[in-house]
Amino acid sequence: MTQKTMPSMVGLTHQLARQLSPVRPWFSKLSPKVLHGDLTAGFTNAAIVLPQGVAFAIIAGLPPEYGLYTAMVVTIISAFWGASMIMVSGPTTAISAVMFASVSEFAEPGTAVYIGLAITLTLMVGAIQLAAGLARLGGLISFVSHSVITGFTAAAAMLIAASQLGGSLGIATERGGGVVERLHRVWDHLGDTNLSAIYISIVTLVVLLGVMKVDKRLPSYVLALAAGSIMGIVLDAPNQGVAMFETLASVIPSFVAPEITLSVLRDLLPSAFAVAFIGLLEAISIGKGFAMRRQDSYDSNQEIIGQGMGNIIGSFFQSYAGSGSFTRSGLNAESGAQTPVAAISASVFLLILLLILAPFVSYVPVPAMATLILYVAWRLIDFAEIKHIVQDSRSETLIVFGTFLTGIILELDLAILVGVLLSLSVFLHKSANPIVSVGAPTHVAGRRVFMNAHAYDLDQCPQIVAMRMDGPLYFASVEHVATEFARLEALNGKHRTRLINLVGVGKIDLSGAAFLQKEIQTSRAQGVDTYLLVANPEVVRLLRRFHVIDGLGEGNLFPHKSEALAAAVEKASDDICATCKLRLFHECAKKPSAT
Repeated sequence: MTQKTMPSMVGLTHQLARQLSPVRPWFSKLSPKVLHGDLTAGFTNAAIVLPQGVAFAIIAGLPPEYGLYTAMVVTIISAFWGASMIMVSGPTTAISAVMFASVSEFAEPGTAVYIGLAITLTLMVGAIQLAAGLARLGGLISFVSHSVITGFTAAAAMLIAASQLGGSLGIATERGGGVVERLHRVWDHLGDTNLSAIYISIVTLVVLLGVMKVDKRLPSYVLALAAGSIMGIVLDAPNQGVAMFETLASVIPSFVAPEITLSVLRDLLPSAFAVAFIGLLEAISIGKGFAMRRQDSYDSNQEIIGQGMGNIIGSFFQSYAGSGSFTRSGLNAESGAQTPVAAISASVFLLILLLILAPFVSYVPVPAMATLILYVAWRLIDFAEIKHIVQDSRSETLIVFGTFLTGIILELDLAILVGVLLSLSVFLHKSANPIVSVGAPTHVAGRRVFMNAHAYDLDQCPQIVAMRMDGPLYFASVEHVATEFARLEALNGKHRTRLINLVGVGKIDLSGAAFLQKEIQTSRAQGVDTYLLVANPEVVRLLRRFHVIDGLGEGNLFPHKSEALAAAVEKASDDICATCKLRLFHECAKKPSAT
């Protein structure tokens, strides 16, 4: 091993030890006051997740207790090793929907084979996430548009709603299929609607909305479920043909190693990447959002590691894939949580509540739970964000509806792939088509600013043209930039000096450098001198490395606009300046004026 690689290996070992250490940075923030707030928030969260965990497990096609196991094990591990002080992980609607769509292709939901595949998929998801975190790939998430999640979430909400509509009406239909197929089955069996089920659903929904209106911190889901259960007792629901939940097999997760075979790994690998990616998008967006609100530091790579470890360890304790929950995280913050102790204590409180309430699960009517899930699906669609996107951006609208329609018409896990591809396509298109414009000075609030001369119909200097480029100058953008330069030069006519502002250029490669060299040579052959305005030291270094400065001349490179303008005005023809009435630049004061 060379001496050069030794420090890097030591640094890598230190980084891994820090990321995986059981001694977490947030330990130093603990105090009696902080613990009191965390424990209070933890109890509130436990009351909320009890019905949610059951509902999400049903969405995932798993027995109810598996959602509760996930809300305990995954929550504890992800909170302990994650990066967010506030975020609560566990079962989520989007992940549950994708789990169902992925695993139901290979086994009947609820069966032992299905459960085994779901647990194996969770282990694969965790392994992918942990590897991504250790490889420090958190920054790649930034390249995916938020519109992907918006469209995907809306599609997941439609699939969830379609899967629960029959249950809320008391209709028993075949499971599986897409949104259209599920809705068609319900339509075909509308004549089988159970009036008792409808009454239970209405009572559940009314109580849920009423409690939430009174105080969002109250356990509205628990109270609504209790109201639906009481209505079921009053109506003698089981004897009226209303389906009821079975007693939970166990409230304490057992250690069970996932079954792994090459054929299963091959079949589930595409879905594992989809679930892992969706989970990380959810977790990082939630974690970053709360960190910005609270002005906390946030390490997306550490969050990925926390999510990966949560899913890996959870898969050995009968948990399925989880991620950050916006609802529980928001409630956590509102309830006074300060550290991950709140999420960890919520899992402990959940276990205590389950030991007390588990015997009463058999009194819960399926229509009551189905109604809660329908409400969750409705809340999952961000109508305000979709409206904002449609009004403000055509490209983001394409991403939203491309992702949404793929999830509705084809498959939910395919929707995320289509959304990512659309997102990257939009990104590449924008980077290959940077803005190129001609600027001219004007005064705003008493100070000189340069604005787009053609867009704002501003006067321009007859001898100096100031061109500006915003975006990367690399192989994919050179053709567009060259076309724009030619177009703008045709509009502006010939000048003595051309100032090219590269302040907005953060990246330049060999193709971009060759373009600049050609522009400099062509302009000089036509009697036009070129000045470059470059403020980024890295861009200056690349211009020197690619020999652009050799052809330009050190005297024609400037870090500040005022210096470049002063040099350009000084070189301007005094005869033309003497007849010019515009006097656009402050520097024109030193030139002869018309008498």
